Amino acid sequence: MTDTVGFIGLGTMGGPMATNLARAGVPLVVHDASAAAVHALRAQSGVTPAASAREVAAKSAVLFTCLPNDAIVTHVYLGPDGIAAGGAAGLVTCDCSTVSPDTTLEVARALAARQITHMDTPMLGSQPQAVSGEIFFIVGGDRAKLPAIARYLDVMGRLHMHVGASAMANRVKLIHNGLAAVVSVAVAEALGVTVQSGVDPYVLYDVIRNGGGMAHGTYFERRVKRMLDGDFSPTFMAELMRKDVGLALDLARSANVPTPCLEETKRAYDAAVEGGWGREDFSAVTHVIEQRIGRKLSPNA
Repeated sequence: MTDTVGFIGLGTMGGPMATNLARAGVPLVVHDASAAAVHALRAQSGVTPAASAREVAAKSAVLFTCLPNDAIVTHVYLGPDGIAAGGAAGLVTCDCSTVSPDTTLEVARALAARQITHMDTPMLGSQPQAVSGEIFFIVGGDRAKLPAIARYLDVMGRLHMHVGASAMANRVKLIHNGLAAVVSVAVAEALGVTVQSGVDPYVLYDVIRNGGGMAHGTYFERRVKRMLDGDFSPTFMAELMRKDVGLALDLARSANVPTPCLEETKRAYDAAVEGGWGREDFSAVTHVIEQRIGRKLSPNA
């Protein structure tokens, strides 16, 4: 791994991902809006800070971005001091952000005019998987460019899968996160019924977790015990899930598919953010159900 890799966006996910690349001996040039985030990464060997996205692009053969939303992605790539302004022909960019397909297509077209290849590489997993290097990358774009990025994806993740042309990975990610959000609200409602009907929620947890029935799943496994213990420390914040649900709804509407479950899920996440729980874990949508029934779900609350 002799080529310099750029990394822009060193937050909850991007910081650990860039750290894993540095620890694997990949020369990095990095940038973030937060000087503290850049400073934290400078302790790693082979990491060079850059003053702008443009500077990162000018020094990179492959460049990763991990950013919060469509507007910031568009600005970082296409703004006056952005990636398009600094990148040379042959650069391959990989956006790990969860954004709309339209944003990815806009960026890809603009970069293609400069002979830069843009890949959408959104992720399944949250902060623990970013730290442990076990992210699942969904990859959209030119399959011929996979060899240029696969070795870096392998450092940061446990698996990657090419799913089609540009923006197809965004579509897959939004469908996934929309479904995950619906599950989170359904679980919260089930727990509300549990406590209101006098069932011990820890008993329900054990039955679903061990009984082999269809109600068990990854969200139930990773979140319900934490929720019942009153732990809503974030690995993926509720305000970010609300953003993703909104994008998933946009995708469903553009495909002319009625999604009443997703509509209700969006209302629940709106209420969670408006209730002040946006920066808690996305399982904090549970607080909305608690508010509706007038009691906490946690026996320890």
